[in-house]
Amino acid sequence: MKESIKDLKPYVPEEPVEALKARLGVERVVRLSANENPYGTSPAVREAVIDYVTKHDSSQYPDGNASSLRAALANHLGVAEASLVIGVGLDEVITMLSRAFLTDKDSIVISTPTFSEYALNAQLEGATIKGVPCDVVTGATDLGGMLNAIDETTKLVWLCNPNNPTGTYCSVVSLRDFMSKVPKDVLVLIDEAYIEFVTGAETASALPLLKEFANMGLMQTFSKVYGLANYRVGYLVLSPELVNYVQAIRLPYNLNSVSQVAAEAALKDQTFIAEVVAANAKARQGWETCLDELKIHYYHSEANFIFVEFASPEAAKAIADLWLKAGYQVRSGLSPKWLRITVGQAADCEAMQAILRDYYKK
Repeated sequence: MKESIKDLKPYVPEEPVEALKARLGVERVVRLSANENPYGTSPAVREAVIDYVTKHDSSQYPDGNASSLRAALANHLGVAEASLVIGVGLDEVITMLSRAFLTDKDSIVISTPTFSEYALNAQLEGATIKGVPCDVVTGATDLGGMLNAIDETTKLVWLCNPNNPTGTYCSVVSLRDFMSKVPKDVLVLIDEAYIEFVTGAETASALPLLKEFANMGLMQTFSKVYGLANYRVGYLVLSPELVNYVQAIRLPYNLNSVSQVAAEAALKDQTFIAEVVAANAKARQGWETCLDELKIHYYHSEANFIFVEFASPEAAKAIADLWLKAGYQVRSGLSPKWLRITVGQAADCEAMQAILRDYYKK
């Protein structure tokens, strides 16, 4: 067994909603712990999937190039088809990048806290992980600190933007300044899983920077705003000089046909996306208003979740338990006093906020 694997702990997936309902003895559970889309998916997705499975069987392998989806994505993003790597969620993309570029002599730089998959995959390759803490008051990513952490061993820099779990966002201007100072032999990977939820910037995505910096890659996903978490579709945009290294280790036929069809249908319905973004922004503001009223510390979010700090680990657990008994599951365990709350639909947010207010009154 590889030494890098011996101390790893298996990922514990979310408890299925039906199992959770049975365990709690409740009729309804709203899972607000995985940053899924509470508004579901575009109706066009269901129609496209049903049409596909009605007309096709499963005896043949899928299009290993995901040709139709690739063309649609390239057109939507304004990039070359050859610059895209399409994966089974961003988890596979992160794994491919780590496998392609890291050895046990290398290091990565990340902000902390951030998405755990970056460090996990670096550990699998035996690389060193250099974590740079975010600002404790605002949650902002310390780009200057990350620059200082880069040395001759650094191969990859991971930037989740907006960051998970803090929800904080780095502007395109700040990222351009950051990239201008990163050594050209260090690859910066910007994970924009939640980028569509950003409402505080007219141009949110760092996509335009790809034309300026060959040592930058950009990742996006269909799991969040598009509501396709169950279909597992993510993608990477990378320079022609580097993309073939990743494509070379991509598993053949990695993305099944139904997922390809679903993603393409979802991409076409931008009206649905705009409705989800608007509803999320309004509900997110409702959370911030409530937390301000109760004087509870949180990080201003540009994502579809809010990271909230309570007085103690015991208080955080008590509140999470109260919500769970009412049928609302949030994410604990990321930091002792903190809970990450996926922004749900308006009525559910208001119900959770009423429970929170009642807790503080008592």
